[in-house]
Amino acid sequence: MDIELGIQNVARTVTFSTEQSADEVNTAIADAVENGKTINLTDAKGRRIVVPAGSLGYAIIGSETKHAVGFGNL
Repeated sequence: MDIELGIQNVARTVTFSTEQSADEVNTAIADAVENGKTINLTDAKGRRIVVPAGSLGYAIIGSETKHAVGFGNL
């Protein structure tokens, strides 16, 4: 699943893929924002993404649906 985080006062977004479910990501972000903690997520390569919740501008949590691309006879 793809995640995009917009950070306040930073022009570039933080974009990464994760194996975590949409519910896990949503819970981690909501808990951090509610309690003033850091957002701690792990990308698909095992790297940790840590963002202070107070700096988060927005979060886009992508679809978990994986699409297969095929080229058949048209």
